[in-house]
Amino acid sequence: MMSSNRLVVGLIINPFAGIGGAVALKGSDGEETRAKALEMGAEPKAQLRAGLALEVLTPYRDKLEFVTCEGAMGAQQLAQHGFRYRSVYSQETKNSSGLDTQQAVRKIQQQGVDIIVFAGGDGTARDVYQAVDEQQLVLGIPAGVKIHSGVYAVSPKAAGRVLENIVTGKLSSIKAADVMDIDEALFRQGTVKARRFGEMLIPAELEYVQAVKMGGKESDELVLADIAAEVIERADDEHLIMGSGSTVAAIMEDMQLQNTLLGIDWVHQQQLLASDLTEQQLYERLCQLDAGQVKLVITVIGGQGHIIGRGNQQLSARVLDKIGRDNLWVVATKNKLEALQGRPLLIDSGDDSLDQQWSGLLSVITGYHDEVLVRLEAVS
Repeated sequence: MMSSNRLVVGLIINPFAGIGGAVALKGSDGEETRAKALEMGAEPKAQLRAGLALEVLTPYRDKLEFVTCEGAMGAQQLAQHGFRYRSVYSQETKNSSGLDTQQAVRKIQQQGVDIIVFAGGDGTARDVYQAVDEQQLVLGIPAGVKIHSGVYAVSPKAAGRVLENIVTGKLSSIKAADVMDIDEALFRQGTVKARRFGEMLIPAELEYVQAVKMGGKESDELVLADIAAEVIERADDEHLIMGSGSTVAAIMEDMQLQNTLLGIDWVHQQQLLASDLTEQQLYERLCQLDAGQVKLVITVIGGQGHIIGRGNQQLSARVLDKIGRDNLWVVATKNKLEALQGRPLLIDSGDDSLDQQWSGLLSVITGYHDEVLVRLEAVS
């Protein structure tokens, strides 16, 4: 929706986004957290992060028109960088809140903007999602402690590059990206509990837009939460045979179920029906169900690539034959897969014929609505 050959951009900055990060508060949600962060000497960084995105766009000032909010929620940065803008929202209190973000989104949308750009974290993305129209194009400038949602660019400058591509007429596809967030209170206690809230439309510039997080303990925890959310959503009414390993354990933890780390558990509708099952017990249970009612959830042994035959001998050839290859859900982080350096996943069930039948390309769940293809081979 170009106006006078200009790209019309809505800009919203959450001034408090990320304020708790530097002082180890794991987030910025809530008035108490913000107040504590300020007491501890934290300095707001969201405006500076938004400014980095705007710097990329300064050569295109004559091709851009901004619709924004008064003061720290947008106008200050736009004025500082010399952009043309109109303010359509002013917060009523000294410190802005999530409600201000939602009201600003509604006001800005009424101006018929081409895209709404917002600086913040996952909490800000949730607030935008609450108010935005389904068909409104958006893009996040990462400025928060938690940047888990797929609606964010990989960096502030990358967000600027996405807009640069649009304003210069380069072809830009759009895609639906997930809005995710974690419970900050639990996160501060060391527990990662992620939830998908919905999705918003973003420009599909793959080199600039955030994909599943990689690297670092905290990021790996968030990826595991993503994987758990995918498995739980897929499961529906199906029975789950939960294999051993830390990735599967993270899924069990997300369901708040006791896990047998080095054993096999049986789950149905997020209820633990049996723990630490033997091969015989597994086979007997499988004989009572129709094909397709059961899914086997297993992970990859880090550094080795085995999915069958190492630490899960309960999964015998007859058990696997009852389950069927189509009912296999392999879960792993991309870090773990990349550590294999191109080597295939391995199966060693003790039955050469079954191992050959199961060999071939395999889809591995690596995040929420995120899969990669990896080759599975029999151990020679």
